Amino acid sequence: MSAASYPKPIVYPAAAAHKSTLIMLHGLGDSGMGWADIAPMLAPDLPNTQFIFPTAASRPITVNGGMRMTGWYDIASLDRLDSEAQDAEAMQESKRYIEGLVEEQIPAGVPSTAIAVGGFSQGGAMALMLLRSKHQLAGVVGLSCYLLLHDQPPLVSEENKQTPVLMCHGDSDQVVAFQFGKDSYEKLNAAGAPVKFETYPFMGHEACQEELQEMKAFLQACLGYKKIGKM
Repeated sequence: MSAASYPKPIVYPAAAAHKSTLIMLHGLGDSGMGWADIAPMLAPDLPNTQFIFPTAASRPITVNGGMRMTGWYDIASLDRLDSEAQDAEAMQESKRYIEGLVEEQIPAGVPSTAIAVGGFSQGGAMALMLLRSKHQLAGVVGLSCYLLLHDQPPLVSEENKQTPVLMCHGDSDQVVAFQFGKDSYEKLNAAGAPVKFETYPFMGHEACQEELQEMKAFLQACLGYKKIGKM
């Protein structure tokens, strides 16, 4: 599947001089538009940041009876996270597409070290996969997600050994089990990543204002608006 199979991303320009970028990835069956409304909420505190909201390609999704919908990769089961149950080919293809979005920023004077990648659910899983990239990122945010291909190291490239990671998960998530998120955090922590894990009591497979405020503070730190705290 080529990059031409992906719809044009939604871009929310920086309010001031463009010095950094957030690429935010949606979940299964959603689109970039589904997360674009966070841009005006975050922009006042991230004035030099451009926001990019890509949309995944349409593909058959096994857990939904083979129905075609937007997805960064196919999902065969919500109960298994081993590589044999995962669509590794599509994951790698989507990773290359997202890396292409990172590379498009560089000629505009925004290096990869000023680019953060975040996502929700399937999009969050892809954001964590960007820790394997050759491009050193400013930060990675994974909301209600899990680590892809966790039994295929390295989980973190040499370039991203120091890249800060924020993971957030509701403890009442009925779609992506909370324990999957916690186990993924522990694997990244064991791999040496500077990762922080935030738990939201009674929250299901969704986002909340408290979580988005946590993400904003994290982005302010990793994109250079203020000093980042210890993970």
